[in-house]
Amino acid sequence: MTKKIAVINDLSGFGRCSLTAAISVISAMGVQPCPLPTAILTAQTGYSSYYCDDYTEKMEFFRKEWKKMNQSFDGIYTGFVASEEQIRQIFRFIDTFDSPETFLLVDPVLGDDGQTYDMFTPSLLEQMKKLAFRADIVTPNLTELALLTDTSYEALTRSVGCQQQFTLILDLGRRLLQKGPAHVIVTGIQFTDEHHIKQMGNLCISEDGSRMLAFPYIGGSYSGTGDLFASCIAAGIARGEDIPSVTLMAGNFLKAALADSAEEQVPRNDGVNYEKYLSMLIPGTVHTK
Repeated sequence: MTKKIAVINDLSGFGRCSLTAAISVISAMGVQPCPLPTAILTAQTGYSSYYCDDYTEKMEFFRKEWKKMNQSFDGIYTGFVASEEQIRQIFRFIDTFDSPETFLLVDPVLGDDGQTYDMFTPSLLEQMKKLAFRADIVTPNLTELALLTDTSYEALTRSVGCQQQFTLILDLGRRLLQKGPAHVIVTGIQFTDEHHIKQMGNLCISEDGSRMLAFPYIGGSYSGTGDLFASCIAAGIARGEDIPSVTLMAGNFLKAALADSAEEQVPRNDGVNYEKYLSMLIPGTVHTK
C-alpha cells in the first residue's frame, strides 16, 4: 500500500515553501502527503505584503474528521508553526495518530543566520523544545540547534577552524539526542574543505555515529530550501531508506535546484527552481555523489 505522511505546515501561494514544497516532493517520491494547513497565505512572510488566514482553530477539525475516518499514517511531519496553541494542537494530533509504526519528523522552524523569526517568543521556544524532544528525527539549522540546546549562536559559529566547529556541532547534536530524538540532521553547515573549496553540508547524527554529507556551496539564500530538504527526508524514511542515503539524495536535488536558481538570479523570496529536478526523487532513479 502507498505510504502516507500527515504534513502539518502552512500553505503559501508564492514562495515555493511549506506545503507547496512538501506536497510536490513527497508525491514525487511515491508517498502520499496528507496536508493539514496551519494557515493559508497569499505569499510567504518574506514578501513586503501578504494576507494570512490563521487556521489554528480549524486544525482540530482535521484531527476529528481523520479520526472518524479511522485513518493512520506512516509518518507525521511538522514544519512552521506560528504560536504555542498550534503546537498544543499538534500534540493532540500526535496523541491521536501516533503508533509504533509512525515516525515523527520535526523541522523546528525558529530562525536562521543567528536571527529568530518574527513569531518567536521564549514560550514558543519552550513548546518547540517539547515537540522536538518527542520527535524521532529533528532537522535544525545552526540557529535552531543553538536555540534547542540553549547555546550561543555566536559561540557556535566563531569556532576557529572547521574541525573545532564540527566537534561543537556534533556535541550539541548528541546533547539533543539525549533529550529523545533518534536522529538529528543539522542542515546548512558552511565550511571550506582541504582543497579550499567552500562546501555546504548536512551532518547526520545518531547513537550509531555521525556522517557529514556535503556539496559545493552554490551561494545565495532562498525561501523553502529547508522545507524541500525535510520533505525529502520524511518521504525517504516512509519508503524505507536509511537517513544518510536520503540525505545525500536531498543534497543532490537541492544542489541542482540552487545552481539553476543562482544562474537565473531568482529573487530570494521566490524560492528555488526545483520543479524541473523532481525526477531526481522518483523511486528507482540512480543518484550520484
